[in-house]
Amino acid sequence: MKKIAKWKKLDSQFIINHQWCRVRQDTVELPNGTIIDDFFVNVRPDIALVLPITPQNEIVFVCQYRHGVGEVLLELPAGSFSPTEESPEFAATRELTEETGYVAESMIKLATLYDNPVKDTNSVHLFLASNVQRLQERQLDITEEIEVILVPVEQVIEYISQGKICVAGTVAALFLGLKQLGMLS
Repeated sequence: MKKIAKWKKLDSQFIINHQWCRVRQDTVELPNGTIIDDFFVNVRPDIALVLPITPQNEIVFVCQYRHGVGEVLLELPAGSFSPTEESPEFAATRELTEETGYVAESMIKLATLYDNPVKDTNSVHLFLASNVQRLQERQLDITEEIEVILVPVEQVIEYISQGKICVAGTVAALFLGLKQLGMLS
C-alpha cells in the first residue's frame, strides 16, 4: 500500500469563534504542491454517546427535535464535552442522567469514532451502560425537550431498517453494543 502524505498547514485563522460555533479557515499545501487557501474546518467539542440497557433488556432512547435537519429523531442519550475538562466516561455518565434520569450499574467503552473527519475536528466516544435504572430527576437544558422511550432490544434492528432510528452515531453504538453483548450474530 502506498504511503499517503498529510497536508501541510501553512496558515490557520478563526472566521467564526463563538461559543456555539467555531469555524477555522486553513491555508494548506497538498502533497502535489497545490495550495488551497479556503479549506474550512468546524472545530467541535467531542461527543459522549451512551447505549443504556435496562435489566429487562430495553434500550433507553431519547426522542427530540434536531434543528439542523428539522426533524424529531429517536437517538441514544449523548452530549458534548471538552476532553480537557472531563473524561469521556464522566461525560457519558452525566449525559445519561441529565437527559433520562437513568443511572448505570456499569459503563464500558465500545469505541471512539470520527463523525465527519473531512470537515469536523471532534471524536464520538461510544459507551455501553448496563443494568440502568431510573433513579434521579432529569436536568434538561433550556433548548432540550426530550421524551424518554424504552425499546425492547429485539425491535432495534427493525427500527433501523424502517428508518425510525437513523442517526449515525446511534446506529454505530447499537451494532457495536449488541455485538458485545452477544445479541447479534
